[in-house]
Amino acid sequence: MKRLPIDEPGEPDSRSAARFLLWVLRHQLPTIIAGIALGIVWMVSQALVPAALGAGVDALTGHDRGALVAAGGALLGLGTVTAVSGIMRHRFAVTNFLSAGFRTMQVTARHATRLGATLPKKVATGEVVSIGTTDFDHVGYAMDVTARGGGAVVAIVVVSVLLLDVSVPLGLVVVIGVPLLVAVVGLLLKPLHQRRRAQRELAGALTGRAADIVSGLRILRGIGGEDVVSGRYRAESQQVRAAGIRVAKVETLLEGAQILLPGLFVALVTWLGARFAVAGKITPGELVAFYAYAAFLVSPLRTLTEVAEKVTRGHVAAGRVVSLLRVEPELHDPADPEAPHDGDLEDPGSGFTAGHGRLTAIAAARPEHAAAIADRIGLLDPGSEARLLGVPLRTMRIDDVRSHVVVADNDDRLFRGRLRDELSGHQTTKSDTAVLGGHQTTKSDTAVLGGHQTTKSDTAVLGGHQTTKSDTAVLGALETAAAQDIVDALPDGLDTEIAERGRDFSGGQQQRLRLARVLALDPPVLVLVEPTSAVDTHTEALIARRLPAARAGRTTVVCTTSPLLLDRADVVAFVDATGRVAATGTHRELLATCPAYSATVTREEDA
Repeated sequence: MKRLPIDEPGEPDSRSAARFLLWVLRHQLPTIIAGIALGIVWMVSQALVPAALGAGVDALTGHDRGALVAAGGALLGLGTVTAVSGIMRHRFAVTNFLSAGFRTMQVTARHATRLGATLPKKVATGEVVSIGTTDFDHVGYAMDVTARGGGAVVAIVVVSVLLLDVSVPLGLVVVIGVPLLVAVVGLLLKPLHQRRRAQRELAGALTGRAADIVSGLRILRGIGGEDVVSGRYRAESQQVRAAGIRVAKVETLLEGAQILLPGLFVALVTWLGARFAVAGKITPGELVAFYAYAAFLVSPLRTLTEVAEKVTRGHVAAGRVVSLLRVEPELHDPADPEAPHDGDLEDPGSGFTAGHGRLTAIAAARPEHAAAIADRIGLLDPGSEARLLGVPLRTMRIDDVRSHVVVADNDDRLFRGRLRDELSGHQTTKSDTAVLGGHQTTKSDTAVLGGHQTTKSDTAVLGGHQTTKSDTAVLGALETAAAQDIVDALPDGLDTEIAERGRDFSGGQQQRLRLARVLALDPPVLVLVEPTSAVDTHTEALIARRLPAARAGRTTVVCTTSPLLLDRADVVAFVDATGRVAATGTHRELLATCPAYSATVTREEDA
């Protein structure tokens, strides 16, 4: 079987939903062709059963033992071929389904990563979630059904030829009747497509609403807004329900047509065959064959309507995927990129400068101004004019900027998985050499982390669980973030599986673990936005005391109005209500010389 997911899904064709589906089909063409070929063998072997059955009936009425044995052998052979080809067809169909689904998810996830900060601005959370939960399936089923669809078409052609060979009128009934049945069913596909698309859009919006409610539930409870928001959710939910009912009405007609129309067609062919048999135009065996053909045709005819339905679903789903793939990132790599170098980081828009190798704090009268500066010096704002050592960040590759300047704020999330992997940034092993925070470490290295010198030959014990040499950076980061007690309380220490978004932890615990994660990366420039807003004063004091030593020699920017952190900074830049730096100095100097700064910090202390 094919190993999934594949390493490289390729660049998708996002010009239209149909082109995207064709792109998916082309990239798994070998398995699609194999599935169709097996589907043809599977269907045709069933289509030939009536012929063998009719021959057996004629041999029986004619008392021809040899012909009867031959017909029985043919039936046995056809049954064997049907069984084997059916099994193999199903295997390839499942492969096609999974390949298409995984490919869709891979290109979607990759593009979402490329979009970065652009994604939440241009695409609702519910849309992205829906692609991963429903569109994945529908694109996969559109590829899955190709095997049976190809077999159904060929089987209908084979049956038509066999019927024409025995009786031209009956053959013409099939040749003309099948396209008519398909056309009648096709009349239902357009309204079904439109209603599904409307229902899909409403469902995506509702999913986004649910995600917003869950993420902001604590705030809603705090301000007493639960009833208002739940009322809105109920109203939108009823809209989705009504849209689903409209879709179901068309689907009901389609399902009924799949039973009624082929049934009427079978009755017509059987009635005509009986009349021809009574008139002596066909033999009893041919009459049995005609009835069996008519009964068999129900299966390929229903398959064709199923193909139309699943391709319609796949087309709607592909449209949603394409709408995401068409979103362009706000930032692009320059044609001739510069390489990042260590040096002062400047933001001309506000007049802020972070000295190389120093801990610089930004205290803003309005918190949004500090966050805006963080976005600009991290190149998260497309209008950023920030410079590193005098070189504009926009002239560097985005990946280089992201690895050199890391911005961490309270919108970051913890992911589901082992805590060890979450904090180290990749899956770790108990090997003697570890890559942590993007830097390869060996046994002979000595690291200064969290203000404490540790060697890789040491073995640390945290939370009662023995840790390996590869955990050194993580342990140092946990020490700096005052998060050792969190790991100590976990049943399996760093090997504990944590839930999605870290919902097993309190807000303060999540914030400390996120801080530990970014500290373990140890980037050349680290920008922290309100890193201690959810922790108590004692814990904040520990973090403030340990952070300068942990980041010694690297550039660190902290956006905060906490006196504990400001007092540990080498330089504090005060940003006034205009969004520009109004004063710089140490915390104590600004308290004595800048009344606006003093008022801002005093407000924080009062809060």
